[in-house]
Amino acid sequence: MKPMGTIPAEFSHAPLRIAGETAEHWADVAGDTPLFVYDFGVVAARIARFRAAFSGVDLHYAIKANPFGPLLDAIAPLVDGLDVASGGEVTWATRRKTPNAISFAGPGKRDDELELAIRAGITINLESAREAERALRIGERTGFTPRLAIRVNPELELRGSGMRMGGRASPFGIDADQAAAVARQVIDTGANWRGLHIYAGSQALGGLAIIEAQRATLHLAGDLAEAIGVTPPLVNLGGGFGIPYFPGEQPLDEMAIGNALAEALDDRAHSLENTRFAIELGRWLVGECGVYLTRIVDRKESRGETFLVTDGGMNHQLAASGNLGTVVKRNYPVAIASAEADAATETVSVVGPLCTPLDRLADRVTLPVAAVGDLVAVFMAGAYGLSASPTAFLGHPAPCELLVGITGS
Repeated sequence: MKPMGTIPAEFSHAPLRIAGETAEHWADVAGDTPLFVYDFGVVAARIARFRAAFSGVDLHYAIKANPFGPLLDAIAPLVDGLDVASGGEVTWATRRKTPNAISFAGPGKRDDELELAIRAGITINLESAREAERALRIGERTGFTPRLAIRVNPELELRGSGMRMGGRASPFGIDADQAAAVARQVIDTGANWRGLHIYAGSQALGGLAIIEAQRATLHLAGDLAEAIGVTPPLVNLGGGFGIPYFPGEQPLDEMAIGNALAEALDDRAHSLENTRFAIELGRWLVGECGVYLTRIVDRKESRGETFLVTDGGMNHQLAASGNLGTVVKRNYPVAIASAEADAATETVSVVGPLCTPLDRLADRVTLPVAAVGDLVAVFMAGAYGLSASPTAFLGHPAPCELLVGITGS
């Protein structure tokens, strides 16, 4: 038997209910399985927690975490900005937010993507000196003044983060010792200077490490602003807030982080006196709102082990299978959706329908005894789920997505 992560508190009751309804209810609404159900009540509560902890700091939603259209429609009015990473995301964002509230990051932006953003009036977070030159040339050719910020590759790193974005050679951002020179070039050529974007890592669960990284980021931003000689209108402090997927992990104390950031902002450099600050979050806002529901189509015994074979798997929820950057396979929280709290249990593995041994949603976990036709719920499915998975692999049908829990709907 292997342990699994803790089911989010909003879904910890048994039988499972999502936005007040059973999992079977939502499967009936969708008309089939597998499906993703996103409870927007969880997202709205998370946004409210951010506002309470980070007064005066802007909140940006990173679309890459979950670009489901109805979810974007619901989030956009509640956040101050949308952060995008492709021309496709630019198009999605401009349907929901004014261009001056959208920023575009990511290496490898094509000229057509840069032009799309420049014509729309979106802020481009420059990833290299060459990208800066390309953006400036496009602005000159089109007659549109580009809105440009510098994404900085800092020397600092976010300790304990699942994916480190700073403190090393990187395709992301301009090295800190070169950033001021590129910013001066941008300003001197008449571009609309929009500030700095400094992102050190993601999926961090160490509150003290985040506090330390934010302080170091503010110090770096102050030094760069002084070197540039122009106050940055906005400094995006990055995000990196993690959520507890696996056994033994604990959620962040956002109030402690917010209090520490408020103290650091009060003591910030004079060069940042008139700067606004933003935190960019994706996973922390939406990760725990999602439940992936997949139906058991077979139950089999093989050499003393029991397998629950479901109609969906890593083609929809790659991360839960351990195949999205996880070095050691650990179990996401899962449940048998219809099981009562006192149901008899057994040790099983939950596997999907794909012809690969990698397609394993839960490895030798203790679950209530389940039968063919029962629904398996995989939690933590609100971020980097469907859009981050190999949906075309082996030609299985696409799952449905439902947004539920909207007040008044």
